[in-house]
Amino acid sequence: MNHAFVEALAEAGYTAESLAGQLGLHPKTVARWANPGHIPQSRHRATVADLLERDVDALWPDIVKRREPVWFRPWVDIEREATTLRAFQLAWVPGLLQTEAYARATLTGGTLSAEAMDELTDARLARQAILHRERSPLLVAVLDEGVLRRRVGDSRALMAAQLTHLLACAEMPNVQLHVVPADAASYPGLDGPFVIADLPEGARVAHVDGPAPAQILDKPSELVNLERRWERIRGEALPRGRTLDLLREAAASWT
Repeated sequence: MNHAFVEALAEAGYTAESLAGQLGLHPKTVARWANPGHIPQSRHRATVADLLERDVDALWPDIVKRREPVWFRPWVDIEREATTLRAFQLAWVPGLLQTEAYARATLTGGTLSAEAMDELTDARLARQAILHRERSPLLVAVLDEGVLRRRVGDSRALMAAQLTHLLACAEMPNVQLHVVPADAASYPGLDGPFVIADLPEGARVAHVDGPAPAQILDKPSELVNLERRWERIRGEALPRGRTLDLLREAAASWT
């Protein structure tokens, strides 16, 4: 339990319900902030700290330890709160399903120092904890088959291990994995990757990736278009059984 938050809540005379009323949030959302790894979204942190008369880093010290890029942190906060994540990837295995070696290989070849690469790899792997906690989100991931066939890094063994890891992830009760086969005609996923997150209060936001820092979208008109893209992409994907067969074949092809 995050005792600092619980104590500050009591000393300020608030309950989860009364603080939620001040913020316009569901009480269950505020109650979760007392649990390790649950941090308010960035737009709420300063307000909560002011109401509780504490510094943000005193209430949630994990914030100061964070290693992911600053521009990516709002999305990491959303991942932690999400009840469902629907992810489409065209070029990479989703970060939540990557092995350490694969994650590191995706960062190789740029201008990062060894220290920066270590920090970014650690930050990506730390995000995966949400899939193993008691109340984990449902992750539905759809990958283009090219993700399974394109080598990442210098070692074929790295790809074999990554696909074996995907097979293990696909057996988790909170992970659904599907692949759009290579013989599918052109489809909306070719426009690029994205993730749609459902939040506990019924809100929905999306993360759209690209060569520049990714965008977080929350406008209904933007989300409607992504929802339609998702449904069309999902319609092109193989069902679970055939996806697992394809994954096994692809993993074997790398050995």
